[in-house]
Amino acid sequence: MNSVSVLRMHGIRKSFPGVVALDGVDFTLRAGEVHVLLGENGAGKSTLMKILSGAYRRDAGEIAIDGRPVTIGSPRDAQALGIATIYQELSLVPQLTVAENILLGHEPSRAGWIDRRRLEDDARRSLRDAGLDIDPRRRVDRLGIAEQQMVEVAKALFRRARVIVMDEPTSALTALEIDRLFGAIRRVTAAGVAVVYISHRMRELTEIGDRVTVLRDGRHVGTFSLSEVSTADLVRLMANRDVRDHFPRRRGAIGEELLRIDHVCGPPGVAAVHDVSLVVRRGEIVGLAGLMGAGRTELARIIIGADPPSAGHVMLEGRRVPSSSPRRAIRAGIGFLPEDRKRHGLVMTLSVCENIGLPNLARWSRGGLVSRRAERAEADRWVGELRIKTPHAGERVVRLSGGTQQKVVLARSLAADAKLFVMDEPTRGVDVGAKVEIYELMNRLTDAGAGILMISSELPEVLGMSDRIYVMRRGRIEAEYDASAASEERVLQAALGLAC
Repeated sequence: MNSVSVLRMHGIRKSFPGVVALDGVDFTLRAGEVHVLLGENGAGKSTLMKILSGAYRRDAGEIAIDGRPVTIGSPRDAQALGIATIYQELSLVPQLTVAENILLGHEPSRAGWIDRRRLEDDARRSLRDAGLDIDPRRRVDRLGIAEQQMVEVAKALFRRARVIVMDEPTSALTALEIDRLFGAIRRVTAAGVAVVYISHRMRELTEIGDRVTVLRDGRHVGTFSLSEVSTADLVRLMANRDVRDHFPRRRGAIGEELLRIDHVCGPPGVAAVHDVSLVVRRGEIVGLAGLMGAGRTELARIIIGADPPSAGHVMLEGRRVPSSSPRRAIRAGIGFLPEDRKRHGLVMTLSVCENIGLPNLARWSRGGLVSRRAERAEADRWVGELRIKTPHAGERVVRLSGGTQQKVVLARSLAADAKLFVMDEPTRGVDVGAKVEIYELMNRLTDAGAGILMISSELPEVLGMSDRIYVMRRGRIEAEYDASAASEERVLQAALGLAC
């Protein structure tokens, strides 16, 4: 790894109304390294990288490339300096080909027409530099998430990026896809490109990272070699506390049956759910494990009324839940935290108050007019009870951290008096400290008699927070375990179809 600093950020400060997001942060990046950026949600990671990418302007501080001070006032400035950012929500155009995406805005032309041969040759060269074997003529919407991630890497290389920022790049990838992505990262860093890697998956960090910088409450805590610091140390530095128990499940008395799913099959033509039966009781967290494509999210959509089952039925407190009507499922007492909170759980341009109130407007309406005072009072209640980190309930959710956004989704279900909570990847993209807060909220819900069906791809989370565990494979329930009898090995064997 090269010891030369390609990027230096010194004394970076950025504030928003009511919030100091960054307070004198330093960050140095060396050519050819993978530098991990760690911190709880709200620690300032995204803000720092948005300043680097030109999305935000810094209030104070200095940025230098190769020792030369620079001004980054826009994304175009960042691109011109060789800085590329690959966000969780990829910026590719699905309807265009791989080549068209890689060269978008830089298409070669001849006599006023795009030179298709050169376009594809240039794209093929960038793909090869990233170690990728993808046909540049394929449409992007025909690629998997992992392949799309790597097309973004090739796009950055075509634009001669010297710094690539990757924000949670593996959050939706399988283990095999992660290996392929890591191979591409190693290839580009071997060529001298520096990578800033943001992730909450602690196990990945030592595998791919060289150094780590920890931020806490908008301040720089320290920079360390990943070979010289333990996971426990990093957690302590992020949270400023010793988080000994990542999964603080309080197992109390389990009550009567709350949810029953009887021999449910997916909608006609959708082969993801086959003859599934399961039960969730009051005061219980039931984990639903399985590999990607096992049918867990498809089952959740049936439970909440988003998709109609072709056979079987869903019962809540002994009463049948209407199919194909999420509104009626909400009224029946079912709350839902979707896997993709930004697309399916929140209206990002609306405020915390408006998001919490969306499914409950009828309660605060008279003659078709909504009482904003009643809506605000309810939102203020949940902002206080759930300790939602926001300057006020009128703040737009797009400005909040991932963990805080997840609390807003939960508050909406609580405001609707939900009894059963279907949580699909409840802590995805959430840092260690915020995860513990969400787990404590789950404890509070079950202490109050609610039931939770928790879908998670993180086996430690399933084992640590569940009272019982179902494992799905190819749309069916493959196994059921009491938490005391479960282990990572047993659950994984069932998910792979290897259980005895």
